[in-house]
This record gives sequence, C-alpha cells and structure tokens, in this order.
Amino acid sequence: MPVPTDPETGEFVRAPNAFDARITRDGRDGWPVEPGRYRLVVSYACPWASRGLVVRRLLGLESALSVAVADPIQDEKSWRFTLDPDDRDPVLGIKYLAEAYYAADPGYDGGISVPAMVDIPSGKLVTNDYPNITLDLDTEWVEHTRPGAPDLYPEKLRDEIDAVNAGVHADVNAAVYEAGFASKQRAYEDAYRRLFAKFDELENRLSAQRYLVGDQITEADIRLFTTLVRFDAVYHGHFKCNRNKLTELPVLWAYARDLFQTPGFGDTVNFDHIKRHYYQVHQDINPTGIVPAGPDLAGWYQPHGRESLGGRPFGDGTPPHEAAA
Repeated sequence: MPVPTDPETGEFVRAPNAFDARITRDGRDGWPVEPGRYRLVVSYACPWASRGLVVRRLLGLESALSVAVADPIQDEKSWRFTLDPDDRDPVLGIKYLAEAYYAADPGYDGGISVPAMVDIPSGKLVTNDYPNITLDLDTEWVEHTRPGAPDLYPEKLRDEIDAVNAGVHADVNAAVYEAGFASKQRAYEDAYRRLFAKFDELENRLSAQRYLVGDQITEADIRLFTTLVRFDAVYHGHFKCNRNKLTELPVLWAYARDLFQTPGFGDTVNFDHIKRHYYQVHQDINPTGIVPAGPDLAGWYQPHGRESLGGRPFGDGTPPHEAAA
C-alpha cells in the first residue's frame, strides 16, 4: 500500500483521525455508554488498536464491549473480515470496515484505520480517535468494569501521564513510523535520533521505578508497551531503527518483559499477525513480501527481576481473569 510522505521533506504524513465523537456516560456527542451497543474493531497487528485490547482486558469489559478482529493482510479496500465465516463480521454483517465509515459519512474519502468503535444497531462508525478510545474506556465505562478493575488513569496522576504520553507518542510511537516510512535521508535520521534519545531517557527513568508514572500500571505503560513489543520483530529491521535491539537495552527489555508477563498484556499479543502485516502489506519497503522467521520469542518469558523495584501492578485492584483459550 502506498505510504503518504511530504514530497519536499520526505517526512511521513499520518492522516488525522477523521471521526472523533466520544462515547460517554451522558452521551453528549450523541453516543451514550451502553453495554452491548458498540463493537471495537481491531487488528492484532496494529499498535494503536492493541491498546484497546489491553485496556478492555485489564478492566474486564469483555461482556460490555465485543471485539471484531480484522485480517492482518489488507487489500485495496483496507481492513477486511476474512478471518470470519463468509468473510463477514458476524455481528456487524459487513465484509470491510470501510462499510461502517461510509455508513457514517457516505462522502468520506479518507483512510480506513483501526481501532474503530462501531455502533451495532446503525452500523455507523462512531470514532477512530485511538487516544480517546482508551481514555474513555478508562473513565466513562467505569460502571461496567469488573470488580477489582484497576484505575488506569488516576485523576491525581493525569497531568504527569499526559506529559509522558505526549513525549512517548512523538518520539517512540510515531517516530518508528516516521523512520520507517521516510523517503529522504534527513527525515529518517531525524526520527531515528529522536527515537533513541527517548529510549535512553526511558532507560534512565525506568531504572529506578517499575512503571512510568506512580507505582502501578497506567495508560502510559500501555501506550509504550504496544510499540516495544513490536520493536525487535518489526521496527528494528523493517523500519531501520537499528542502533539497538530492545533486547540490548537492559532496562527497557526487562520492563517490557514485566508487562508482557502481566495478565492483559502478553495474552493480547499475536506475533504472527504483527509480522505478516508489516512485511507483507508494506510493499514499498519489503517488495518481496518475505516474512522473517525470527526473532526467537522465548526471551519474552524469561525472568525480568523488576519485582525488586516494588510497585503494585493493579494498584488497589486485582489481576484480570485468565484469558480464554
């Protein structure tokens, strides 16, 4: 699929989230929180969508919010439901996520992205605004979370979480794409430098504390994790982010393993979908479509030693139930 870059600078240009309605308790945007009404459309390949899977599982929202999983391989119509019988999502009844976009706006001509929240009764897309999708799950769906659900966005820590998230978004989450999709050397090197400067900063920050903000898992950890878990499998080689592998950064590697081994994180990761999507869809970068056999994933299950830093993974809450087989 073609990658949008600025012809002058060679910088990757990410399209804005065109649908930004909020699903809230009071329904102020016309979309009130109602268990069973909405469907979260994701791809296991996508780091932005994976955030929603982690949050949904940690909060125990499975019975309130169903999930549709798109095929990791897109075609010219983008995300499709070819993993389901008859190549059709069994709840929404559609073959392509684009159908929900066009139901919301018949004249829409932008990109089709995940995650997406779709209103099941009308079939209309509500939002593809990935930062606010998870924040709203954290704060607007609290009446429907499981007993013992953690507070992933504690009010007293929100300013710090927001500040950390802003830096991680610019210099990690987005920077790997800006490096990988750059069409000019200078644009690539700028993203590369910012990424590894931030990694060095995070190595230092996390050397003395188990989690990014406070003593428990928050939105900040979730947003960093979904990039880290893809780093050696995809971003290091495919996106040329190759100063170090994650496994060569001792603090970040231990931190990532700690989260991966925490219920709600590793059990929402699908490395097969991740690798096949990036290496087979990005034909401008990998025209052969060959998917690497590595890396060896055994290291993700090795002891991390982060317990010595203290912290309470779920704060005053409890772990989520075991993942379904």
